[in-house]
Amino acid sequence: VLSKAGCNLGSCHAKSSGQAGFKLSIFAYDPKGDYMELVKDSRGRRVFPAFPEDSLLLQKSTVRVQHEGGQRFEPDSASAKTIAEWIRQGMPYETPGQPALTGIEVLPAEKTYRKNEAGALKVTAKYSNGTTRDVTDLTDYISSEKAIAVVDEDGHMQTTKESGETVIVARYMGHVAISRVAVPADKLLPPESYANLTVRNEIDKLVYARLQKLGHLPSETCTDAEFLRRSTLDTIGMLPTMAEARAFAANKDPKKYEQWVDALLQRPEWADHWAVKWGDLIRPNPSRVGVKPVYLLDQWIRQSFRENKPWDRFVRELLTAQGNTHKDGPVAIWRDKRDPIDAATFVGQIFLGVRLECAKCHHHPTEKWDQTDYYQLAAFFTQMKRKGQGISAPISGEPEQMWFAPGSAGIEHPVTKATLKPRPPADKEIAIAETQDPRAVLADWMTNPKNPYFAPAIVNRVWSSFMGRGIVDPVDDFRASNPPSNGPLLDWLSQDFVKHGYDMKHLMRTIMLSQVYRQSSLPNETNLADVKNYSRSYRRRLPAETLLDAVGAVTGTYFNFAGLPGRSLAKQTWNHKLGSEFLDAFGRPNASSECPC
Repeated sequence: VLSKAGCNLGSCHAKSSGQAGFKLSIFAYDPKGDYMELVKDSRGRRVFPAFPEDSLLLQKSTVRVQHEGGQRFEPDSASAKTIAEWIRQGMPYETPGQPALTGIEVLPAEKTYRKNEAGALKVTAKYSNGTTRDVTDLTDYISSEKAIAVVDEDGHMQTTKESGETVIVARYMGHVAISRVAVPADKLLPPESYANLTVRNEIDKLVYARLQKLGHLPSETCTDAEFLRRSTLDTIGMLPTMAEARAFAANKDPKKYEQWVDALLQRPEWADHWAVKWGDLIRPNPSRVGVKPVYLLDQWIRQSFRENKPWDRFVRELLTAQGNTHKDGPVAIWRDKRDPIDAATFVGQIFLGVRLECAKCHHHPTEKWDQTDYYQLAAFFTQMKRKGQGISAPISGEPEQMWFAPGSAGIEHPVTKATLKPRPPADKEIAIAETQDPRAVLADWMTNPKNPYFAPAIVNRVWSSFMGRGIVDPVDDFRASNPPSNGPLLDWLSQDFVKHGYDMKHLMRTIMLSQVYRQSSLPNETNLADVKNYSRSYRRRLPAETLLDAVGAVTGTYFNFAGLPGRSLAKQTWNHKLGSEFLDAFGRPNASSECPC
C-alpha cells in the first residue's frame, strides 16, 4: 500500500536520511527493516492498535494532521481500510504458512489498439502454493512512451492520437511484468503490399513481419554510392577511395555487394576500427593503472580482432586473466576493477547487457535484481590476489602480479551480514571447489550456448553500430521493462551467432547483406514516425576517430599523434592522453569517466 502511494521513493521517506524522522527502504527492498520502522521505531508511535483509524500513519497519509508529502489516499479508501485492518489484527509481519509471492502476470500481455482507445489492465499475483490473487489496484504502473499511451493508478489505459509502440510496466512487491501496446497507422496496408518486398536473408523477413503489424512500408533501396559509403564507414571507419567508388559503380556483377563486404572484413583497418570501439568500453585510465598496462591491453584487443578471435574466447580470456601487468595485457582490467563490486557492475553491463548497479543498494525498481543478486555476482571476483605497487602507478611504476588464490569464494551481504556464495544472475548457485577459479566458472556459465544474456548482448551492440539503434535500447539495459523492439529478430541473430562459433565477421556480414541494411534514410509517408523498427536507415553521427580519418582522407592532411608514427590514423590511438582537440571536441571518450556503454 505504501509503495503504491509513493512513500518509499527516493524523493520521500526513502531518502538516505529519511523524511521527518521516518525512513523506509527504497522501493521496499528491505521489508523487515520497514516493518521495524513502522511498528517499533519511536516507541511504536506510528500505530495505535486501540483505535487503528487514529494511528499517526493514517492521520499523516490522509492529511488529518499536517503532512509535507500531502494526501496519499482518501480516509475511506481501500488503502486506508487495509492499513487500519492490519493494525487492528496486531500488525503481523506475516501469517503462519503464508505462501511466497513467485511472480505477477499482466493481461493483456500484448495488444494492438486504435488511436484514442481506452483499455484496462489486469494484474494477477501468483503464489508458491498455486493460488492467485487479483492485485490490479495495488500495482504501480508506468508507460515508457506517454506520447503513445498513458495509464492511471488503477490500470486504466488510454492511447493517444499518435501511432507507435509503448510498454506498460506493472510493478508489485518487487516483481515486474509488462504489457506491450501497439498503435498502428490509421489504415493498415493490405498483405500484397509486403508480398513483393526484396528479401535477402532472414533479417528482412523478421523486420517486415513487424512493419506489417504496424502499417509501415520500408523505404526504398539506397543508391550504390550510399551503400559503398555506409558499409565502408561502418565496417572499417574509413571513406571509400575515389578509385573504389568508380570501380564499384562500374561493376555490373550482381554479387558485387557480397564481394565488397567480404573484402571490407579482410581489411587491416577492420581490426583497428573495432578495437577502438571495445577499447573505449573496457580500457582503464592510464593515470590510474599505468601507461604500459593500458598499452598492452590495447595491443591485446587489436590482436584479438586481427585474428577474428571468437567472442566467447575473447571474453573468457579477459575474465580469467592473471599474470604480470607489464607482460599480460588483459590483466590491466583487474588492476583497475580491484573491488569485486566494481567487477560485478563492469561484467554485468558490458558483457551481459544488464545494469545491476541499482541493486548495490536496493531492489532494482523495474527489474527482478536485488542486493543478493548483485553481491552473489560480485562473489565470483573475491579470490584474486595481488602483489606489487597497486593502482595510481606512475609511468615508471613497478608492475603488479595478479593470480587466483585457492579458497572458498564469498562476500558479505551489506544488510544481513550473511556470507553469500557465487551465483550467476537469475540462475541457481553453482558449486565451486576451492581449487577452482570462480571467474572461470562464471565464464563457463556466460559462454554456454543457452545463456540468455551473453550472445544477445554482443549481437545487440553490433546491430546498433550498423543500424543506428539497438534492438534493445540502450544497448546495455536488458530488462523485462525494456523489451526488444523485435524479439524474434534478436533471438534469430543470437542463435545464428552462436551456431557460427561466435564469429564477429559472420555476424557483421549477415547484417550488411540484408535488404534492411541497404534501405535509404529517406522516409516514406508510412514510416516517417518510425524510430525503432528499422523501416529505414537511421542517420547517426560518426565516431570521433572515424570523422577525423575521413577529414584527413578528403583534405589530404593527417594529424600527427605523439608517440605514434607519422600519418597514423586516429583509430590507431590507444588512449585519450594522446592529445587531440578534434577528437575530444567530437566525442572521444575519456577513460577518467564512466564507460560510454
